[in-house]
Amino acid sequence: MKELLSIAIEAALEAGTEILKVYETDFDVETKGDNSPLTLADKRANAVINVYLKTTNIPIISEENKQLDYSERNAWTRCWIVDRLDGTKEFVKKNGEFTVNISLVEDGNPVLGVIYVPVSKELYFTSENGKNSKKMVVSSEAVSIDSVFENANAIQPSPITSELKIIGSRSHLNEETKKFIAGVVKDNQVEIVSKGSSLKFCMVAEGEAHIYPRYAPTMEWDTAAGQAICQAVGVKVIDRSTGQPMRYNKPNLLNNHFIVKV
Repeated sequence: MKELLSIAIEAALEAGTEILKVYETDFDVETKGDNSPLTLADKRANAVINVYLKTTNIPIISEENKQLDYSERNAWTRCWIVDRLDGTKEFVKKNGEFTVNISLVEDGNPVLGVIYVPVSKELYFTSENGKNSKKMVVSSEAVSIDSVFENANAIQPSPITSELKIIGSRSHLNEETKKFIAGVVKDNQVEIVSKGSSLKFCMVAEGEAHIYPRYAPTMEWDTAAGQAICQAVGVKVIDRSTGQPMRYNKPNLLNNHFIVKV
């Protein structure tokens, strides 16, 4: 697992380098069939990550790769799930709140996760044994993997008290989310924090927020790495339809609504 984790971290860091090269230019934005934005950074980051992950001979599910039918995927016991640039809307706005997400899934459960924030150079990842998660602010994407393992610090969530911090999506704070928040406010003093991309998972995992309710569409690549990082520190990521932890490599890669909570 340490070898696979090393490959995933190196892939995320190099993808971050490619993303920043585009971020610092006056880049063009395409619109995909679902009206979501696409940039050259998405394409370059995906190409870099594929080069690394293909060396593992583990199949890859990625937003930019051709999606295989479940009849081909259902025999997979392991797969990578990748979002080469999570938060493209935030990337286009140039607010820095976008990430590279890489996760390894075994039998539907994310067991390894890496999230890299290119602008702030914050790197989050599960430990090789999956029993905790760590964070490091790297000096550059060229940092050695040995330095990452030696210098990263363990993170942990904060216990819930009467003062709750609820984190919402920077781009998707809809009416259902507002209703959920209103229900919580009745019993608690609540602070609402907005953040883009998979950083919302990281904030709960490291104690900067307590709950992240998601009542808007997400795909498996948006959430797998964040769920792995949260689960390693004891934070639950619950499917609102099943009441169980979210599952991956499903017949339909669209997630149900979910809640992340301590």
